[in-house]
Amino acid sequence: MIDNVMTDFFFYNFATRLILYISYLVLFYYVVICIVNAKQLVLALSSIPSYMRKAKFMDVRTYSQSTNVPPFSILVPAYNEEKTIIESIKSLLDLNYSVYEIIIINDGSTDATLEIVKNVFKLKPVNYPLRPKLSTEEVLEVYSNPDFPLLLVDKKNGGKADALNAGINISQYPYFVSIDADSLLDPDALTRLALAFLEYKYTIAVGGVVRVVNGSIVKDGKIVEPSVPAKSIERFQAVEYLRAFLIGRTGWGYFNLLLIVSGAFGAFQKGTVIEVGGYTTDTVGEDMELVLKLHKHMREKKYEYKISFLPDPVCWTQAPTTVRELVNQRSRWQVGLIDSLNRNREMAFNRKYGYLGMVSMPYYILCEMMGPIVEIVGIISIPLAYYFGILSFEFLMVYILLSVVFGVIISMGSLMLEEYTLNKYPKLSDIIVLGIYSVLENFSYRPFTMLIRLNAILFYRKYKHSWGKAKRKRFM
Repeated sequence: MIDNVMTDFFFYNFATRLILYISYLVLFYYVVICIVNAKQLVLALSSIPSYMRKAKFMDVRTYSQSTNVPPFSILVPAYNEEKTIIESIKSLLDLNYSVYEIIIINDGSTDATLEIVKNVFKLKPVNYPLRPKLSTEEVLEVYSNPDFPLLLVDKKNGGKADALNAGINISQYPYFVSIDADSLLDPDALTRLALAFLEYKYTIAVGGVVRVVNGSIVKDGKIVEPSVPAKSIERFQAVEYLRAFLIGRTGWGYFNLLLIVSGAFGAFQKGTVIEVGGYTTDTVGEDMELVLKLHKHMREKKYEYKISFLPDPVCWTQAPTTVRELVNQRSRWQVGLIDSLNRNREMAFNRKYGYLGMVSMPYYILCEMMGPIVEIVGIISIPLAYYFGILSFEFLMVYILLSVVFGVIISMGSLMLEEYTLNKYPKLSDIIVLGIYSVLENFSYRPFTMLIRLNAILFYRKYKHSWGKAKRKRFM
């Protein structure tokens, strides 16, 4: 009897202490998140308005018409993109820029992508010089029409990274821009990117803002009327994109600690990308992997460099419209994050890589990669611990303040920046809707995406080489 009582007491005491330690760990996690996000918010609130004031006085038209600006090769990997590819190309052909080429890389599409592009733009086969500096799947044919600055490359299927490498091989200019085939660029996007390379000669990569195009009216590749999406799942993503780009990437970019330039829209110095071997083809996170390789290469060589983020050049992209599509996308993102961090793990907590190794990499490992585990554990354990009297009411309130209230503040801060600076959503009703969803997401959308990411962590090996298929929809 006494033995049973002692055993029960031991296990109760052990369980209580374990829950306390877990609760303190969760609280510490949120303290770190809040400190980093608060710093990023302050930087964004100061740097973005300053940048926009500066941009206001730039003679964008002079730069866009000058032949002295950096020439760009725009690479568009395409796999079964028949529904969006023509609008995307029209958007690119309408850019306000003097020297650029568009390279569509048809990566073994099984739909009518190849034929549609050939027919609409009257492209014919040409003998085009190939410079295979990067290894890729076989290029079958190259098509062109002298009336358009457009090349269509048809190749065997090898995945998005392989398609981009093929585009790099065939491109003629020293800078390239990679965008998705379901994306549309603002007319002055290339000019804004060019100014970043011109202002600081050691810039090797630049990322821009990616917005959700769902709900906006598109005509001939142009955003005629920006608008908030109609479906809740798309509205949550619109809020998420605003927060991630205007707050998160602005903050990391300020200190040259940016670990990812979105695969949907990013510009790179081609020579440096070739030096690091181009895009890695056996990962689902090729965009983050490339940026980490660039950081590692430049720091090991002790070269001066910058990977920057600009809040002004805007790319509009399609966001998932169903739960299944969202699950596939976020699982792929989480697996890509884990894979990229794992491949470059020697950089983490390594003073050789400066703040990148001691701040940025640890944050992404502890808060981005492991975050879903910590947050789901916190959602379950802390309310239960309070219910059973293990944690105080004050502890519960601090947890709610850090995990929910501060998240709302960050999201509202991104909306303030959007309204005050970029103003891509001019209607007050759109801002009000996004404000409501920035509150609601903390109680529904965010926990759901954390479960998706947690599942991706648990089944990482299963999903590691699974690219998934994004279902495209015609622009409205």
